[in-house]
Amino acid sequence: MKKVLYIVIGVAVIGLIAYILTNNKKKNEAETELISKKNATVAVRIATVKNEVPNLDYTTNGTFAPSQELSFPAENSGRVIKVLVDEGDRVRIGQVLAVIKGDQLNIQLQNTKAAYENAKADSQRYENAFKTGGVTKQQLDQAKLSLTNAKAQYDAARINVGDASIKSSINGIVNMRNIEPGSVVAPGTVLFELVNVSTLKLKVNVDEQHVAGLKVGNTIKVKASVYPDKEFSGKITFIAPKADGSLNFPVEIEVANNPDNELKAGMYGTATFGSNSAQKAAIKTIPRTAFVGGVAGNQVFVVKDSTARMVKIVSGRIFGDQVEVLNGLNEGEVVVTSGQINLTDGTKVNTIK
Repeated sequence: MKKVLYIVIGVAVIGLIAYILTNNKKKNEAETELISKKNATVAVRIATVKNEVPNLDYTTNGTFAPSQELSFPAENSGRVIKVLVDEGDRVRIGQVLAVIKGDQLNIQLQNTKAAYENAKADSQRYENAFKTGGVTKQQLDQAKLSLTNAKAQYDAARINVGDASIKSSINGIVNMRNIEPGSVVAPGTVLFELVNVSTLKLKVNVDEQHVAGLKVGNTIKVKASVYPDKEFSGKITFIAPKADGSLNFPVEIEVANNPDNELKAGMYGTATFGSNSAQKAAIKTIPRTAFVGGVAGNQVFVVKDSTARMVKIVSGRIFGDQVEVLNGLNEGEVVVTSGQINLTDGTKVNTIK
């Protein structure tokens, strides 16, 4: 009797387990079907084909350099006895910056002057003696040669004495002073560094597409990164006849500083090259991200009635993140800009913004 009871209980348990498993399977299938219905569409981002005038201005960055930058080396050895300017001082052409002790140079000047005066007197005597037959033509020529040599040595000594006074050859600002009174210098020792920032040069690189429209003398808009609200006027002074290794052409733009000399050499600047106004016509554009596999593929998905359709188009010029459409799309059509990887021709989509 007990054996029969155990068998009945076992069958009931097995039946209960089978019932539970069957219900779970039906429930899972229902959930899967519901999820499938929810995922029947692919979420994508979209954009509208626009007919607009693109911004054809071209900008490029560079650094400002002084229009003039000079280092002044000592021409002679000696001890500095005077330094007449300091860093930050404005100087003008011909202004004495420092004086080097020139006792030995003065002695040399006196000696060469005396030798020159003596040679000049000898030459005159030989000239007079030659007229009376007292000396030969060869002796007269030798006296004249000695006079020429003495004159050259005297002139060199005068130049050396003049070099003892270090004078500025440009109008500018003392950027660096490397000497103090009492310093001993040798020929070639850099004494000062002068810069002229009344005008500066902005050095930039321009690609081959835009350099063809540039000419020396063109006026260019220039801004400095530290003064975003101020605009300076520049003029192209140099366009390289040869591209560099990256196929860009070095271009130099001369920029007039303002009265406060706010622009400094070494600052970061941006030049904006305007486009030809004749080229500013409205064109159809779409975002660069709309292309499947890149712009070169010329394929985009167009959304119509919540369905994505693959369309072959003809693209044109690229303006930053916008691409010109020459053929294949009309103004107002909607293209997919994100989510293309999940699409095939005819896929239902759900657009999001």
